[in-house]
Amino acid sequence: MSRVGFIGLGNMGGPMALNVAKAGHTMVVTDIRREAAKPHLDQGAQWADSPKALAQASEIVFTSLPGPREVESVALGPGGILEGAARGAVYVDLSTSSATLIRRIHYIYAERGVDVLDAPVSGGVPGARSGKLAVLVGGDDALYWRIKPVLDAIGDKVMRVGEIGCGTIAKLVHNMVSACARMAIAEGMTLGVKAGVKPEALLDALQRSSFGQGRVLKEMIPNTVFPGNFDTVNFALELLRKDVGLATELGREYHVPMMIAALAEQQLEEALRRGWGQRDSNSIFLLQEERAGVHLRTGKG
Repeated sequence: MSRVGFIGLGNMGGPMALNVAKAGHTMVVTDIRREAAKPHLDQGAQWADSPKALAQASEIVFTSLPGPREVESVALGPGGILEGAARGAVYVDLSTSSATLIRRIHYIYAERGVDVLDAPVSGGVPGARSGKLAVLVGGDDALYWRIKPVLDAIGDKVMRVGEIGCGTIAKLVHNMVSACARMAIAEGMTLGVKAGVKPEALLDALQRSSFGQGRVLKEMIPNTVFPGNFDTVNFALELLRKDVGLATELGREYHVPMMIAALAEQQLEEALRRGWGQRDSNSIFLLQEERAGVHLRTGKG
């Protein structure tokens, strides 16, 4: 078992730290509010008066903090982790923070012989309490496997995404996609209800349909986008353009603002202008690939 330090005992950090302690690791904890540490101290954890003192007593230091400003202060500031961490120690940031910052921290820590992983989590407070979190890890592969037994106490879906910073990037992409999807669902639900469908029935129809965010991620991207297989048509782009147009027309009829749908309609219209109407509807990925200057291809198909 490891000597683990945990900084940040809020709604997410507090339950995660308790789960690490329950896994049998020796714990040292600190927070800006000492009262937040009461459940941990009751379980035998030691209190540290500063991140520096905590790092001096730990082999592995975790932070779960609100954002980049707090991470930078705790990791690099006066009385921070770096001042107390011994050569060979490991620092793991569980915060949803900045990829650029964690890469800078990684570089500075490496000069002192301290290893760094970024490992933001997804699953909310219920997941933090139950230990059912996705933990998205960026950093050295060998280090990841060495630390994974401790990470397994935090989440049941621990995965290495890539090199340092990649865990943070994956988490930010996840949350951005989630936000956009919810906005689109909000548009659709309000349109459907205002046009006469009961909300429960509309939700049931969305849940039971063969389309949706899950199918995009599990089938369409790996089977169509990654291999660039846009000429094998599952649902023609021109038909999707027609359907989105009918939806925005319905929105105008019932005076429902449709900002997300209007943007999608514009993108589909651009794809039609390029002559892609009879290609698969996932050809809209090509527009964003062009704008971003990157291709989402794996060579597998």
